[in-house]
Amino acid sequence: MPRRVCPTQPYIPVQRGFVYLFAVIDWASRRVLSWRLSNTLTTDFCMDAVQEALTRYGTPAIFNTDPGCQFTSLDFTGLLKDHGTQVSMDGQGCWRDNVFVERLWRSVKYEEVYLHAYDSVNEATRGLERYCTLDNQHRPHSSLDDQTPEEFYFKNLPALPQTA
Repeated sequence: MPRRVCPTQPYIPVQRGFVYLFAVIDWASRRVLSWRLSNTLTTDFCMDAVQEALTRYGTPAIFNTDPGCQFTSLDFTGLLKDHGTQVSMDGQGCWRDNVFVERLWRSVKYEEVYLHAYDSVNEATRGLERYCTLDNQHRPHSSLDDQTPEEFYFKNLPALPQTA
């Protein structure tokens, strides 16, 4: 099965407004590969997170996203196409197309964001970092045979060719 990743982008409240969270997750393991916060809904911080995921974890076969303006921009789709990644767009209002991301967002909201009143972007960053570490490395998921997303991700990576 080809590797497939998808992003999420919810609003995170802070004392004087809100910030956007962009996260890239591996479809099969539900592992958060990279993420960024921004106080503006632009393409650049999304592309930074995608570039980090590509650099650290390699190129996925498919990148699934919703039809948001930052994801349909030529810069964003061009970055993926330049890496040979197929871009897959969900239909408008089709939450089931991106159910793993929606599930992550629900968990982040109820287990981290709604329990803390962030005073600043830095505080939100620290809280989300703590949550991603907990979810990726320490929390077993029943859908992954009680493995953590990180365990499942690394156990199921395709074998790299050996050099002589």
